Amino acid sequence: MMRKKTRKKTRKKVLLIEPNYANKFPPIGLMKISTYYKNLGNWDVVFYKGDLSTFVIERIVDRCIAELEVLDSTIDWTIRKDRIFDYIKTRKHDALDSINVEDSESAMSLRKKLDDYKNYYWKGTWKSEPEWDRVCVTTLFTFYWDITVDTINFAKLLVKNKKNLNVGGVLASIQPDKLYEVTGIKPSVGVLNKPGLFDKGDTQIIDELPLDYSILDEIDYKYPMSNAFYGYMSRGCIRHCSFCAVPTLEPVYIPYISLTDRINGIRARYGDQKDLLLMDNNVLASERFEDIINEIKACGFVRGAKFSQPNQLEISVRNLRDGWNDRAYIRKTQFLIKEFYESLTNKEESYEVYKILEKYHIKKLITSKKENLLAAYGEIKPYHDKHFNAGLKQRYVDFNQGVDARLFTEEKARLLASIAIRPLRIAFDDIKTRPAYENAIRWSVAAGIKDFSNYLLYNFKDEPIDLYRRLKINVELCEELGVSIYSFPMKYHPLQGEYSHNRDYIGEHWNRKYIRAVQAILNSTKGKVGKGAEFFGEAFGHKEEEFLELLEMPETIILYRFFFKWLDERNGRGTEHWRTLWFQCKGKLTESEWTKVLSTIHANVFNDDTILEFNDIEVRELLRCYVDYRHNIITPGTELYHLKQEYDQHPTRQLRRKECHGR
Repeated sequence: MMRKKTRKKTRKKVLLIEPNYANKFPPIGLMKISTYYKNLGNWDVVFYKGDLSTFVIERIVDRCIAELEVLDSTIDWTIRKDRIFDYIKTRKHDALDSINVEDSESAMSLRKKLDDYKNYYWKGTWKSEPEWDRVCVTTLFTFYWDITVDTINFAKLLVKNKKNLNVGGVLASIQPDKLYEVTGIKPSVGVLNKPGLFDKGDTQIIDELPLDYSILDEIDYKYPMSNAFYGYMSRGCIRHCSFCAVPTLEPVYIPYISLTDRINGIRARYGDQKDLLLMDNNVLASERFEDIINEIKACGFVRGAKFSQPNQLEISVRNLRDGWNDRAYIRKTQFLIKEFYESLTNKEESYEVYKILEKYHIKKLITSKKENLLAAYGEIKPYHDKHFNAGLKQRYVDFNQGVDARLFTEEKARLLASIAIRPLRIAFDDIKTRPAYENAIRWSVAAGIKDFSNYLLYNFKDEPIDLYRRLKINVELCEELGVSIYSFPMKYHPLQGEYSHNRDYIGEHWNRKYIRAVQAILNSTKGKVGKGAEFFGEAFGHKEEEFLELLEMPETIILYRFFFKWLDERNGRGTEHWRTLWFQCKGKLTESEWTKVLSTIHANVFNDDTILEFNDIEVRELLRCYVDYRHNIITPGTELYHLKQEYDQHPTRQLRRKECHGR
């Protein structure tokens, strides 16, 4: 009896793309989508973030090497992969010559094949032969509009059928119609929380799937927030703040989502993670908040919990050996081996490990092969095991989106203090919430929490002085309670309208000069404001009047304020010179004349033409401070430039200390 032949199921390909903007957190949605496709069983999944043109060349090079191996299998083409990449990318003859095909009996055929693939890229033939059955593009903030649209339009060239290009995420959910207008792709809106959204009849709910951490090792980009479990234990928010996207993204409040199984799965496959980073938008609104806290503790994040670093190289090699995302673990294994080699201080050991890297051609990622990495690990392992130190580090829990001060109670503060939370982030977006905010801080401190990191929205409906007052409240609480509160002012950007696609929006009580002044101050403080009344006073002003004056000052004085104080003593042309001109002009001009001067300053556009609009000599000299300081301090040959060089080389001890902390 003859058996009926079964046709082998054809594997399909899906490409997951994050646009090449800078962001702190990995794309959680794409990590879940990766798990979805891998669960289907017949999909090859690839993740990419970077220059998509480079990605196309990488894929073409892989195809080229596969055909070169057919023509001459005696040559290890992977070792020459970097040279093949350079030739296809640059079309340069010296790049072709460096591939050394002349040592093969099939040299003529090999050269022709290389030329074919070079032309395949440069003539754009690849655009008519898309590789991917499906492509998924995630989106983030609306002010990343241009790079997001460019990415989507490029992705249309990569997918076989444009109806199989899926676009989702924050921007896609907030402005789906506008995105459709410019790309022709209808985005997915909201969370993927229903079965069958990608494939009819499939029962998986994508939003509930565990994260595929492996895809993060497929790319060069390193997310600043790493070595953490990412997730949600609640969804949505009971508030409907007009500046917030959450009501659109997560319209239904879900009070509890268990995390234990997902954490255990991640530990088993990828190793333990140091921290727990939760993206809940209003966890304190949950009636099951105590259950959430208890589960966090059961997962190993009780207050004072320690973390022992697993052997990442051992885990990476295991996953590579198991075939769990070769693309990722070839990269990660090669990176970890090279990192280990570079850490060696013993010359003899360093030389022995270097010989292993040379032997297996794994000094470069592009020339590293799976089998060579596995073989090299067998020889490197004794050295690595000798030096590996798991160590113990403090674990932290971070409700990264912040918690709602208005929902605090003493009991909730006690519950938060029972886990390894650091820092506790409490939003302080409106001066009107001061009583609730201060209660939240005081209850938390009484419960044992000492480290806070708070968000302060500005440029919304607030006045500039409101930002100063909120910052000063935090500084005063630090002094009074003996705790650390880092304030992070966050400039408001609208979700809709003409300014939603850039960072140019100016609130009704703000102007461009004030926005730039705050940014200049924050540039000096590295974007955050910590404890220390003296530090705060130097940065933002000891009194409200000083802060308001800072807003009007030339940006250059704000950035180099201690130099300009020194300049006052040196030649009288520093901060006091500007201040004298300011009050002279303000005192002698009519109200309408002074309003015109202020309008020019607040527009923050300074050049010779704007100065010549005024006839008054002192007004022109005042405006010259805004033009000349900015230009001359960075222009060799000017007096100001030479004075700044002199100051940098020989500042007083006192000024040098202030420069480190306040400039």
